Amino acid sequence: MASADVLLPQSAASFDSGKRKRPASLLDDMAPTTPKAPTFEPAKHLNFQPPNKIWTMEEIGFADKGVSPIAVSEPFPLFTTEAIKAMRAEVLSKPVWDNCKYSSNLAKCQLRGFAPEYAPFVYDVWRSPEVLAIVSKIAGVELVPALDLEIAHMNISSNTEEQIETVKQALAEKSHREADEGVSGCPWEDDEDAQPIVDWHTDSYPFVCVTMLSDCTNMIGGETALRTGTGDIMKVRGPGMGHAVILQGRYIEHQAVRALGTTERISMVTSFRPKSAFIKDDTVLTTVRPISDLTELYSQYAEYRFEMLEERIRAQLREIRERRRAHRFDTKATKAFIREQTTFLESMLKELVDDEMVKAGVMDVEENLFSEELLQERRKKAKL
Repeated sequence: MASADVLLPQSAASFDSGKRKRPASLLDDMAPTTPKAPTFEPAKHLNFQPPNKIWTMEEIGFADKGVSPIAVSEPFPLFTTEAIKAMRAEVLSKPVWDNCKYSSNLAKCQLRGFAPEYAPFVYDVWRSPEVLAIVSKIAGVELVPALDLEIAHMNISSNTEEQIETVKQALAEKSHREADEGVSGCPWEDDEDAQPIVDWHTDSYPFVCVTMLSDCTNMIGGETALRTGTGDIMKVRGPGMGHAVILQGRYIEHQAVRALGTTERISMVTSFRPKSAFIKDDTVLTTVRPISDLTELYSQYAEYRFEMLEERIRAQLREIRERRRAHRFDTKATKAFIREQTTFLESMLKELVDDEMVKAGVMDVEENLFSEELLQERRKKAKL
């Protein structure tokens, strides 16, 4: 899922009200209009250093899943302070806040669908060959942005001054916790009442790159919690400002743990899919359909899927013509190809839900989880 920077409402009710109170620190950052975007320059805006640790799908119990052997990376430096400031200026602007804000039963405050119209710098960053090469190398497969609509998706949370005060003592505890190669605990990890920034889910797209746009110096929590194949919970520490994490989130149940100790937590989530048309595409729209402009979402989804199908059919035609010259035809292989593309088209039929059947902000909990324990937990919450 299948996260950016605007102030979080204090409650769901206040989020939906006509006038919203925003934390002063965030309000100060927000511009009245979209600022003139700087030009993305890799030499100036990238600060990439490879992650010290990358976990494989096999290591976390999912050896036979996914489009790559890579599961998740440790946080690694990716962008300079100047690049982060440019991104924040765009995604926290008034036009983005007014036109691109969504709320759902999965997350209370999200911004999406703002690039390239309101965020040309952000768009150029994630379309640049240099950034795509970095993301692809860490992911273990050549990737491209899933859709323009998914450049990018912002998850936003904020804390009041009172909430910040309650974690001062825990800050001391944080300094004594064991890091264990980037997998960290949290003082509230056993708190059943803790409200995550984004609840348990799997992503709609194969890979995501999560980039932090906030200062996390005094942050407690904020980790990404992953459910492994054995049912254990693994926590990868949250990235610092300008740092990123690569996650094969389509195949791993995960959540963004709540963060305390700072006024804000703003993360940018950019979704990716394999570039090759010949790698399986398990993309679904379950976590994005209720928080998207359906015309844009469906148009971009259908376009790239039909382009994949077109490339596959052209390759199949070339093979048939080559075999024909040798007076051969592979019946079994051709039928297998037809069955594969039929499944491909049937999955599109399932994802293109009729507009009138889509309920804004409401995601089906059954569709984006696969472990029975988490499904039961979500059903229990839904009844409360």
